[in-house]
Amino acid sequence: MSMNINLLPWREAQRERNTRKFYVVVAGMLILGVALGLLISHYYQLKLAAQQQRNAYVSDHIERLNADIAGVSRYASDAARLGEQIAVFQALQSEQADTVQLFNDVANSVANGVIYQRLAKNGDQVSVTAVAGSERQVSEQLRRIAALPGMGVPSLSAVESEQNGAGRVFRFDVEQTTVAVPQGVAQDVEEQGVAELGEEEEGSS
Repeated sequence: MSMNINLLPWREAQRERNTRKFYVVVAGMLILGVALGLLISHYYQLKLAAQQQRNAYVSDHIERLNADIAGVSRYASDAARLGEQIAVFQALQSEQADTVQLFNDVANSVANGVIYQRLAKNGDQVSVTAVAGSERQVSEQLRRIAALPGMGVPSLSAVESEQNGAGRVFRFDVEQTTVAVPQGVAQDVEEQGVAELGEEEEGSS
């Protein structure tokens, strides 16, 4: 006796189960892919936010550094300006000291019988007009001028008799050489410049 078993329904059911399993696997893979993509996107967003924070930190420090550089440049400019002012003060003080020394030396070098009528100074060139009683006194006066420290050799430009004939009017030019400024004077000028810089810094602060 033979038995006939119809396997068609079983095969259909097996096929349906396999199809459902396939869809479940595909859906799981899709969900896993989406989740993985979201995790990767979130990770890169965190990295981007951290990089933006670092960029902001660096930018802030760059701005502070630029401000410090500007401050240093301003102080360097003030120091350079102060140096120029000190140089001008020293030049003026040197010229003043030279002029005072010139008048002192010329006054001390007057020969007997000589009277100064005019003394002019243009830069380093000194022009003198004087009256002497004789040619010998004129020569003596020129010799004394030439012997002064910081003075060159005088050049006699004119010798004339006075209208009443009592004396000789003579004019000569002499070049004043560079005379060193006394150390105390230079130090006073430098201290004055430093004090002015301190006052400017206190005013700016």
